[in-house]
Amino acid sequence: MNGCVFCRVASGEAPASIVHEDELVVAFHDIHPQAPTHILVIPRRHIRSLNEARAEDGELLGRLLLVARDLAAARGIGERGYRIVANCGRAAGQSVFHLHVHLLGGRPMSWPPG
Repeated sequence: MNGCVFCRVASGEAPASIVHEDELVVAFHDIHPQAPTHILVIPRRHIRSLNEARAEDGELLGRLLLVARDLAAARGIGERGYRIVANCGRAAGQSVFHLHVHLLGGRPMSWPPG
């Protein structure tokens, strides 16, 4: 998707502070962090939101969570605690329409965040 900024990050066409890459996913620092650790984990393949994920995307969806878990552990927040957020749709706060999860940590989290 030419106009999708996350597709451009995944392909290397747009700059990002990448912290993980594999054949299925890319992870990079959020440019507007909401916590000391705020990393986005995205699939390389364009999926508009969780609503568009198919049953056969199960491995990919699991990979997003496992990469987020490993990144949390590598940053020393795995044991203290972290948050994984996936916004689905504009009313939920999704602003980039490419499926992604936010890894947030490094400070106490409140609910709702903010």
